[in-house]
Amino acid sequence: MLLTVSHTTRYVFADPVAHGLQRLRLKPKTTHGQEVLDWHMELTGARGEAGYDDHHQNHTALVSIEPGAREVVVTCRGTVRTSDNNGITGAHGGHVPLWCFLRPTALTQAGNRVRALIASVDADRSDTLGFLHALSSAVAAQVEYVPGATDAKTTAEQALAAGKGVCQDHAHAFISAGRLLDIPMRYVGGYLRMNDRVDQEAGHGWAEAHVPGLGWVGFDVSNAISPDERYIRVASGSDYAEAAPITGIATGAGETRLDVHLSVSENLLGQRQTQSASGGQQQ
Repeated sequence: MLLTVSHTTRYVFADPVAHGLQRLRLKPKTTHGQEVLDWHMELTGARGEAGYDDHHQNHTALVSIEPGAREVVVTCRGTVRTSDNNGITGAHGGHVPLWCFLRPTALTQAGNRVRALIASVDADRSDTLGFLHALSSAVAAQVEYVPGATDAKTTAEQALAAGKGVCQDHAHAFISAGRLLDIPMRYVGGYLRMNDRVDQEAGHGWAEAHVPGLGWVGFDVSNAISPDERYIRVASGSDYAEAAPITGIATGAGETRLDVHLSVSENLLGQRQTQSASGGQQQ
Protein backbone atom coordinates (compact mmCIF):
# COMPACT_ATOMS: atom_id res chain seq x y z
CA MET A 1 0.00 0.00 0.00
CA LEU A 2 1.21 3.51 -0.80
CA LEU A 3 0.39 5.95 2.01
CA THR A 4 0.67 9.73 1.95
CA VAL A 5 1.02 11.63 5.23
CA SER A 6 0.59 15.32 5.99
CA HIS A 7 1.21 16.23 9.63
CA THR A 8 1.23 19.80 10.95
CA THR A 9 1.87 20.68 14.60
CA ARG A 10 1.38 24.30 15.66
CA TYR A 11 2.39 25.79 19.01
CA VAL A 12 0.99 29.26 19.79
CA PHE A 13 2.59 31.06 22.75
CA ALA A 14 0.94 33.75 24.85
CA ASP A 15 4.25 35.58 25.21
CA PRO A 16 7.39 35.83 23.06
CA VAL A 17 9.73 32.91 23.64
CA ALA A 18 13.06 33.84 25.22
CA HIS A 19 14.67 30.45 24.66
CA GLY A 20 13.36 27.12 23.46
CA LEU A 21 14.54 23.71 22.33
CA GLN A 22 12.54 20.84 20.86
CA ARG A 23 13.36 17.22 20.08
CA LEU A 24 11.42 15.86 17.11
CA ARG A 25 10.84 12.20 16.32
CA LEU A 26 8.69 12.67 13.25
CA LYS A 27 10.56 10.98 10.41
CA PRO A 28 9.86 7.29 9.79
CA LYS A 29 12.61 5.04 8.54
CA THR A 30 12.77 2.24 6.04
CA THR A 31 12.48 -0.99 7.99
CA HIS A 32 10.56 -4.28 7.99
CA GLY A 33 7.25 -3.77 6.23
CA GLN A 34 7.79 -0.19 5.11
CA GLU A 35 9.89 1.83 2.66
CA VAL A 36 10.10 5.61 2.98
CA LEU A 37 9.95 7.00 -0.56
CA ASP A 38 10.10 10.68 0.36
CA TRP A 39 9.82 12.76 3.52
CA HIS A 40 10.14 16.51 4.06
CA MET A 41 9.97 18.63 7.19
CA GLU A 42 9.40 22.41 7.23
CA LEU A 43 9.89 24.66 10.25
CA THR A 44 8.39 28.07 10.97
CA GLY A 45 9.58 29.97 14.04
CA ALA A 46 12.36 27.46 14.64
CA ARG A 47 15.51 26.18 12.97
CA GLY A 48 17.25 22.83 12.84
CA GLU A 49 20.38 22.43 14.95
CA ALA A 50 21.30 18.74 14.67
CA GLY A 51 20.02 15.38 13.49
CA TYR A 52 20.88 11.88 14.64
CA ASP A 53 19.53 8.40 15.33
CA ASP A 54 18.90 7.93 19.06
CA HIS A 55 19.56 4.81 21.14
CA HIS A 56 16.34 3.26 19.82
CA GLN A 57 17.39 4.09 16.25
CA ASN A 58 14.66 6.70 15.92
CA HIS A 59 15.41 9.50 13.46
CA THR A 60 15.70 12.53 15.74
CA ALA A 61 16.01 16.25 15.01
CA LEU A 62 16.96 18.93 17.52
CA VAL A 63 15.56 22.37 16.75
CA SER A 64 15.84 25.72 18.51
CA ILE A 65 12.94 28.15 18.75
CA GLU A 66 13.75 31.56 17.35
CA PRO A 67 14.00 34.19 20.14
CA GLY A 68 10.83 36.27 20.26
CA ALA A 69 8.75 33.71 18.37
CA ARG A 70 5.04 33.66 19.20
CA GLU A 71 4.36 30.59 17.09
CA VAL A 72 6.18 27.44 15.99
CA VAL A 73 4.89 25.29 13.14
CA VAL A 74 6.32 21.90 12.24
CA THR A 75 5.00 20.42 8.99
CA CYS A 76 5.90 16.95 7.74
CA ARG A 77 4.86 15.46 4.41
CA GLY A 78 5.85 12.19 2.84
CA THR A 79 5.03 8.96 1.12
CA VAL A 80 5.65 5.48 2.51
CA ARG A 81 5.14 2.11 0.83
CA THR A 82 3.93 -0.50 3.30
CA SER A 83 3.20 -4.22 3.34
CA ASP A 84 1.37 -6.61 5.64
CA ASN A 85 3.79 -8.79 7.62
CA ASN A 86 1.18 -9.92 10.16
CA GLY A 87 2.61 -7.42 12.61
CA ILE A 88 6.09 -8.98 12.59
CA THR A 89 9.00 -6.56 12.43
CA GLY A 90 11.61 -9.24 13.05
CA ALA A 91 14.82 -9.72 14.96
CA HIS A 92 15.99 -7.29 17.62
CA GLY A 93 18.62 -4.76 16.61
CA GLY A 94 20.01 -1.42 17.66
CA HIS A 95 22.04 -0.15 20.57
CA VAL A 96 19.69 -1.14 23.40
CA PRO A 97 19.99 -4.74 24.63
CA LEU A 98 16.81 -6.79 24.69
CA TRP A 99 16.80 -7.08 28.48
CA CYS A 100 16.28 -3.31 28.76
CA PHE A 101 12.73 -3.84 27.49
CA LEU A 102 11.97 -5.86 30.61
CA ARG A 103 12.56 -2.92 32.93
CA PRO A 104 9.53 -0.99 34.22
CA THR A 105 9.31 2.74 33.55
CA ALA A 106 7.37 5.45 35.33
CA LEU A 107 4.48 4.97 32.90
CA THR A 108 4.53 1.16 32.91
CA GLN A 109 5.31 0.30 36.55
CA ALA A 110 3.14 -2.70 37.46
CA GLY A 111 0.96 -2.64 40.55
CA ASN A 112 -2.09 -4.48 41.84
CA ARG A 113 -4.23 -3.46 38.85
CA VAL A 114 -1.79 -4.92 36.34
CA ARG A 115 -1.44 -8.10 38.40
CA ALA A 116 -5.22 -8.45 38.48
CA LEU A 117 -5.30 -7.93 34.71
CA ILE A 118 -2.88 -10.81 34.20
CA ALA A 119 -4.86 -13.05 36.54
CA SER A 120 -8.01 -12.38 34.51
CA VAL A 121 -6.52 -13.83 31.32
CA ASP A 122 -7.59 -17.44 30.83
CA ALA A 123 -4.95 -18.59 28.34
CA ASP A 124 -1.95 -20.90 28.22
CA ARG A 125 1.12 -18.83 29.08
CA SER A 126 3.40 -21.38 27.42
CA ASP A 127 1.87 -20.27 24.10
CA THR A 128 3.36 -16.79 24.18
CA LEU A 129 1.69 -15.50 21.02
CA GLY A 130 -1.73 -16.87 21.95
CA PHE A 131 -1.45 -15.51 25.48
CA LEU A 132 -0.52 -12.05 24.21
CA HIS A 133 -3.57 -11.93 21.96
CA ALA A 134 -5.72 -12.88 24.95
CA LEU A 135 -3.99 -10.25 27.08
CA SER A 136 -4.65 -7.63 24.39
CA SER A 137 -8.36 -8.48 24.49
CA ALA A 138 -8.37 -8.26 28.29
CA VAL A 139 -6.82 -4.78 28.25
CA ALA A 140 -9.39 -3.55 25.72
CA ALA A 141 -12.20 -5.00 27.84
CA GLN A 142 -10.98 -3.30 31.01
CA VAL A 143 -9.97 0.08 29.55
CA GLU A 144 -12.73 1.65 27.46
CA TYR A 145 -11.51 3.86 24.62
CA VAL A 146 -12.50 7.39 25.67
CA PRO A 147 -10.65 10.30 24.03
CA GLY A 148 -9.62 13.01 26.47
CA ALA A 149 -9.99 10.80 29.54
CA THR A 150 -6.21 10.66 30.14
CA ASP A 151 -3.06 12.56 29.22
CA ALA A 152 0.58 11.86 28.37
CA LYS A 153 1.47 11.37 32.04
CA THR A 154 -1.21 8.78 32.82
CA THR A 155 0.29 5.49 33.97
CA ALA A 156 -0.84 1.96 33.16
CA GLU A 157 -2.11 1.53 36.72
CA GLN A 158 -4.08 4.78 36.58
CA ALA A 159 -5.70 3.89 33.26
CA LEU A 160 -6.75 0.48 34.57
CA ALA A 161 -8.12 2.07 37.75
CA ALA A 162 -10.11 4.62 35.74
CA GLY A 163 -11.31 1.99 33.28
CA LYS A 164 -10.89 4.35 30.35
CA GLY A 165 -8.17 5.82 28.17
CA VAL A 166 -6.78 5.95 24.65
CA CYS A 167 -4.33 3.98 22.52
CA GLN A 168 -1.36 5.10 24.60
CA ASP A 169 -2.99 3.77 27.77
CA HIS A 170 -3.90 0.46 26.11
CA ALA A 171 -0.30 0.03 25.02
CA HIS A 172 1.12 0.89 28.45
CA ALA A 173 -1.15 -1.56 30.28
CA PHE A 174 -0.28 -4.28 27.77
CA ILE A 175 3.44 -3.51 28.04
CA SER A 176 3.36 -3.45 31.84
CA ALA A 177 1.69 -6.86 32.05
CA GLY A 178 4.02 -8.41 29.50
CA ARG A 179 7.14 -7.22 31.31
CA LEU A 180 5.85 -8.62 34.57
CA LEU A 181 5.81 -12.00 32.80
CA ASP A 182 9.40 -11.53 31.52
CA ILE A 183 8.36 -10.73 27.95
CA PRO A 184 10.36 -7.86 26.42
CA MET A 185 7.91 -5.13 25.39
CA ARG A 186 8.19 -1.74 23.71
CA TYR A 187 5.98 1.18 22.69
CA VAL A 188 5.59 2.25 19.05
CA GLY A 189 4.29 5.58 17.82
CA GLY A 190 3.27 6.22 14.24
CA TYR A 191 0.42 6.64 11.82
CA LEU A 192 -2.64 4.60 10.91
CA ARG A 193 -4.76 5.00 7.81
CA MET A 194 -8.30 4.84 9.15
CA ASN A 195 -10.90 3.10 7.00
CA ASP A 196 -13.54 5.76 7.58
CA ARG A 197 -11.57 9.02 7.40
CA VAL A 198 -8.50 10.79 6.09
CA ASP A 199 -8.19 13.62 8.63
CA GLN A 200 -7.33 12.61 12.20
CA GLU A 201 -6.87 14.32 15.54
CA ALA A 202 -3.55 12.69 16.42
CA GLY A 203 -1.08 9.97 15.59
CA HIS A 204 -1.44 6.44 16.84
CA GLY A 205 0.32 4.23 19.37
CA TRP A 206 0.62 0.48 19.86
CA ALA A 207 2.92 -2.09 21.45
CA GLU A 208 5.41 -4.69 20.29
CA ALA A 209 6.35 -7.86 22.15
CA HIS A 210 9.44 -9.95 21.52
CA VAL A 211 8.20 -13.49 20.82
CA PRO A 212 10.62 -16.44 20.58
CA GLY A 213 11.01 -17.59 16.98
CA LEU A 214 9.36 -14.47 15.55
CA GLY A 215 11.15 -11.48 17.03
CA TRP A 216 9.20 -8.27 17.54
CA VAL A 217 5.45 -8.59 16.92
CA GLY A 218 3.01 -5.69 17.00
CA PHE A 219 -0.27 -5.55 18.93
CA ASP A 220 -2.71 -2.69 18.45
CA VAL A 221 -4.88 -3.19 21.51
CA SER A 222 -7.25 -0.35 20.62
CA ASN A 223 -8.17 -1.89 17.27
CA ALA A 224 -7.80 -5.57 18.25
CA ILE A 225 -5.37 -6.27 15.43
CA SER A 226 -1.70 -6.77 14.67
CA PRO A 227 -0.47 -3.86 12.54
CA ASP A 228 -0.90 -4.38 8.79
CA GLU A 229 -0.20 -2.33 5.66
CA ARG A 230 -2.26 0.60 7.00
CA TYR A 231 0.35 1.35 9.69
CA ILE A 232 3.52 3.44 9.51
CA ARG A 233 6.08 3.01 12.31
CA VAL A 234 7.79 6.30 13.22
CA ALA A 235 9.45 5.86 16.63
CA SER A 236 9.76 3.26 19.37
CA GLY A 237 10.93 3.19 22.98
CA SER A 238 10.35 1.72 26.39
CA ASP A 239 7.17 3.80 26.69
CA TYR A 240 5.46 6.80 25.14
CA ALA A 241 7.95 9.23 26.69
CA GLU A 242 10.80 7.67 24.69
CA ALA A 243 8.84 7.69 21.43
CA ALA A 244 6.93 10.98 21.75
CA PRO A 245 6.85 12.90 18.46
CA ILE A 246 7.73 16.26 20.02
CA THR A 247 9.23 17.09 23.41
CA GLY A 248 10.97 20.22 24.61
CA ILE A 249 11.02 23.43 26.61
CA ALA A 250 10.12 27.05 25.90
CA THR A 251 11.23 29.71 28.40
CA GLY A 252 9.06 32.79 28.78
CA ALA A 253 6.33 31.44 26.50
CA GLY A 254 3.49 31.72 28.99
CA GLU A 255 0.36 29.74 28.23
CA THR A 256 0.79 27.51 25.18
CA ARG A 257 -1.89 26.31 22.78
CA LEU A 258 -1.32 23.22 20.65
CA ASP A 259 -3.09 22.50 17.36
CA VAL A 260 -2.52 19.36 15.28
CA HIS A 261 -3.69 18.55 11.79
CA LEU A 262 -2.98 15.09 10.47
CA SER A 263 -4.12 13.31 7.33
CA VAL A 264 -3.18 9.79 6.26
CA SER A 265 -4.48 8.58 2.92
CA GLU A 266 -3.87 5.89 0.37
CA ASN A 267 -2.10 7.20 -2.72
CA LEU A 268 -4.05 5.31 -5.37
CA LEU A 269 -2.62 7.29 -8.29
CA GLY A 270 0.97 6.65 -7.22
CA GLN A 271 0.16 3.01 -6.61
CA ARG A 272 -1.26 2.59 -10.11
CA GLN A 273 1.76 4.31 -11.63
CA THR A 274 4.11 2.02 -9.71
CA GLN A 275 2.21 -1.09 -10.81
CA SER A 276 2.16 0.08 -14.43
CA ALA A 277 5.91 0.76 -14.45
CA SER A 278 6.60 -2.70 -12.97
CA GLY A 279 4.27 -4.62 -15.26
CA GLY A 280 1.56 -4.93 -12.65
CA GLN A 281 3.78 -5.95 -9.73
CA GLN A 282 4.31 -3.53 -6.87
CA GLN A 283 8.02 -3.32 -6.11
